[in-house]
Amino acid sequence: MRLIQSLTRGLEVVDALAESPYPIRLTDISRNLEFKKSNTAHMLKSLVAAGYVEQDSSRRYYLTNKVAKLQQRHSIEEIIRWKEKCRPVLEILSHKTGECTYLAVLAKDRVWYIDKIDSHFPLKVDHPIGNLAPLHCTALGKTFLAFGSVKLPEELSIFTKKTISNKKMLLKEIAKIRTQGFSCDDEEYAKGIRCVARPVFDETHRVIAAIGIAGPTVRINYKRFEELGTLINTFVK
Repeated sequence: MRLIQSLTRGLEVVDALAESPYPIRLTDISRNLEFKKSNTAHMLKSLVAAGYVEQDSSRRYYLTNKVAKLQQRHSIEEIIRWKEKCRPVLEILSHKTGECTYLAVLAKDRVWYIDKIDSHFPLKVDHPIGNLAPLHCTALGKTFLAFGSVKLPEELSIFTKKTISNKKMLLKEIAKIRTQGFSCDDEEYAKGIRCVARPVFDETHRVIAAIGIAGPTVRINYKRFEELGTLINTFVK
C-alpha cells in the first residue's frame, strides 16, 4: 500500500510539472499539491536522480525529455486504474512462480515500468518502477510490437550477444508471439535474465499494458521458460 501511495504522489508531482509551461519552485509544487514540503523535496530528489526531472539555476524544477517527450501521456487516473486492475494478477503470478512480476505501459518507443512485485529469492531481477526499457529486446516490449499499433524501432540496439538486431528476424519473432500468445526475452536485454510477457486488453481489445514474469537463468531453464509462458497465458486475459 505504501509503495502504491508513494508512486501515486510521485506521479502527481510529474503531472504538476507536465502541466506547467515553465519551471516550478519546490514551495509552489508543495502548496499546489498540498504535500508536506519535506516529502515533496524527497520525491523531487528521487525524480532528479532517476533522470526524469532537472533543476535550473534559479532552483526551479522541470521535466526532462525522458518524460516530457513521451508519445503517450498516461494520466494518473489511467495508471492507477490499470495498476488496481492488474495488481491481483501480479500477486497470483508472483505467488505461483516465486519470481518478479511486472506491469508496464507503452511510452513512445519504450516500455515504462509502473508496478512490480519482488521475488522472495535473494537472487532476483530488479527493474525499478519508473524505468524505461527498449521494445525489441524485452518481453514486455515485444508484446506491444506484436499486439499493439506501435511500429518497429528504426534502430535495433544490441545489448547482449542474443539481442535480435535484424528486422526480418524480429518480424519472424513477432509472428511467433502472435501465434503462441506470449513473448519471450531469452537474455536479449540482460545476460542471465529470462522473461515472459503477455498483453492486457481493454474492453475494445486495445492493448493498454503488459504483464511480465522475470527471473535468472539459473532458475528459469528452457523447460521452465515454456511453463511460464503457459502460466501467463492462463492468468492474463
